[in-house]
Amino acid sequence: MKRLADKVAVITGGADGIGKATALRFSTEGATAVIWDMNEEKGTKLCEEIRSEGGKADFYKVNVADYQQVESTTAEVLAKFGKIDILINNAGITRDASLKKMTPELWQQVIDVNLSGVFYCTKAISPFMADRGYGRIVTTSSVVGLYGNFGQTNYVATKAGVIGMTKTWARELGRKGVTANAVAPGFISTEMVALMPENVLASMREKVPLGRLGKPEEIAAAFVFLASDEAAYVNGAVLSVDGGITI
Repeated sequence: MKRLADKVAVITGGADGIGKATALRFSTEGATAVIWDMNEEKGTKLCEEIRSEGGKADFYKVNVADYQQVESTTAEVLAKFGKIDILINNAGITRDASLKKMTPELWQQVIDVNLSGVFYCTKAISPFMADRGYGRIVTTSSVVGLYGNFGQTNYVATKAGVIGMTKTWARELGRKGVTANAVAPGFISTEMVALMPENVLASMREKVPLGRLGKPEEIAAAFVFLASDEAAYVNGAVLSVDGGITI
């Protein structure tokens, strides 16, 4: 039995990295992976890959920082599929700089996507989940949202912020059959991370008790669990998937 059989899952930032791994895994678990991303080329290619392997996928070019666009795309998805069972809030960007060097523009760019974008997507989609009496909302936070990180005032603020929103939504939506949880990844070996210098990667690995970086597929596995009926009684939780770095 596939764990997400016949579910419709919107995955923001789904064309690359953790989002791509999640779309691939969700499709093998029986879900229709509805990929929202700004990268049309990668998103379309991923849909073709999923379909070639017998899965179901659809792509929409969406800027999650634009509420009107989020709202209109939500309407399109509902018109086509009739429902949205799962929302994976994964879209995110970084614009790192120390506090001294961080400009208001760098601050706002990250806030708009990583924090407001999560709010916009959840605000647009959750009412339809509540009306049906079922829904799973899972948001990508980060270990830095729990413990802070040098040079990431903006990013850390958003990743801590989505934890607070998750706990609030768990209280507000739980009685309506909708759960809200977050996953806090540690150092994950995405395509972007793989471009870092080897000495930096070695330093990252040394900090992890398991002695390696995580795989995007390992975060996707956590998403599958929290989005499945196996996690029906998990609500308002933050699941750290970090190889033990936060011990």
